[in-house]
Amino acid sequence: MHALNRPKTIAAAAIFALGGSSTSIAHPHVFAEARLDVVVENGQVQGLRHLWRFDDLFSSTVLVEFDSNKDLTLDSEELEEVAKVVNASIAEFNHFQIVTAGGKDVDMVKPDTMIADFTDNQLIIMFESHPASAIPLDEKVTFGVYDPTFYTAIDFTEDEYLSVENLPESCTKQVIRPDADEAIAQNQQSLTDAFFDDPGGNDLSKIFATKLEIDCKANG
Repeated sequence: MHALNRPKTIAAAAIFALGGSSTSIAHPHVFAEARLDVVVENGQVQGLRHLWRFDDLFSSTVLVEFDSNKDLTLDSEELEEVAKVVNASIAEFNHFQIVTAGGKDVDMVKPDTMIADFTDNQLIIMFESHPASAIPLDEKVTFGVYDPTFYTAIDFTEDEYLSVENLPESCTKQVIRPDADEAIAQNQQSLTDAFFDDPGGNDLSKIFATKLEIDCKANG
């Protein structure tokens, strides 16, 4: 369990779902529908805008835990606390982001703040992140969102929920959805070894992530 250095005790489900756990069983317990908007300016990736809408069960757990005045709703102060806890809980997991350029990982700056909302009985988390340096589109760039502990399943239900703002006309974009059975078959030994070496999470879990790929080099 990740220590969050806060006075109130977080429900175990909330901590494990948003921060991972070394005792996690390798299948999801929490589900979120997501949207990712990649912001391009002057031919370079400048930022990522994330929106996650969590399932009803997890959302109700958060409501019960953070509804300090017991009015069955989350006011602005309570939502601010939710956002702070989520931000701290997933920080060590790069905020569930995977960004590569030319096949190499891109350093991302940790977002200072998040926004939490509670609409139609569902928790919504929004935040914007930025690469440490703007990413030029002279190599193939990929973006994904995944929980390396497998505890939270973050799903893009429609291809259009992975979008690019100001994509240059010379570039193409593609949504890649890995076949889970095929990925397991191709990486069986590596996945087994990685799980026993680090059951709390490892980079191999990214093979299951839905990704957005931008390719400008092929058209340059």
